[in-house]
Amino acid sequence: MTKEKHKIKKKTVIAVAVWLLVAAALIVGIILTDPLYETDESVSEVMEDAVLHEANQVDLFGLAVNPALISGFVVTAILLVAALLIRIFAIPRFKRVPGKFQLVVESAVGWFEKLARTNSPHRNSFLGAYIFAAGVYIFFGTLFELIGIPVMAISGVSLSLPAPLADINGAIALGCLSYLVILSGGVVSNGLRGVGRTLKDFSLPISMSFRLFGALLSGLLVTELVYYYLALSFVLPVIVGVLFTLMHALIQTYVLVMLTSMFYGEVSEPHVPKQKVGRSAVKHKKQNFAKEVNHE
Repeated sequence: MTKEKHKIKKKTVIAVAVWLLVAAALIVGIILTDPLYETDESVSEVMEDAVLHEANQVDLFGLAVNPALISGFVVTAILLVAALLIRIFAIPRFKRVPGKFQLVVESAVGWFEKLARTNSPHRNSFLGAYIFAAGVYIFFGTLFELIGIPVMAISGVSLSLPAPLADINGAIALGCLSYLVILSGGVVSNGLRGVGRTLKDFSLPISMSFRLFGALLSGLLVTELVYYYLALSFVLPVIVGVLFTLMHALIQTYVLVMLTSMFYGEVSEPHVPKQKVGRSAVKHKKQNFAKEVNHE
């Protein structure tokens, strides 16, 4: 026992020493290189451009567009090609005893399918497909900014492509699309009554859009602040960026698909008409109740 405790203590001391050396190296590096890090933009300009994307737009076939639009096209193309390759080469080779890749795919599809069945037991086939597609797009679209694909803006500034939903237009488009899916579920199941159920939550597309955009934007602003003040050469900005990106990818994927499936299930629930009770039936019930009271 004494030797084992000595080994554990020795490993602990080594680990603490390594962490202290890494922290000291980071601090020394930041102090030495901070004067070399220069920027022509103030922090307010950096924040404004991160939100509005007006200063550093990208040329797309002669049109000045936000870089997030390019990100949306790239992410969509990547997901479509990946889905096609999986359908052609991977799915025909799936076995009864799944391998690692098959297990990952089946677990993801099964989770979204279970979520759709749980929240909308009456009509869920299309819902499962939609929330799977929307969830995959949000998750990988949010992680897309970690790749850091460089592009040249019209102003001559080099920048990296952001997440597609970091643009308010992309978030509004996805929120409105989810609302239309909810509306379609209500119309197919209950006709005009389903339209009424959906339209009573008229603020739903706004709340879904701004919830999605606000969460992604908060992570983007924190990352921009860290990048602005700590010079991109060191580990701390990378750690902060990765953690915030992963956290928002998971949280926003779960929040949007959960809200969509819950509201879809609510408006698509079949309407059960209330049975009308005639006067004679009411009178009969009152008489029976009176007899029971008198008998007691």
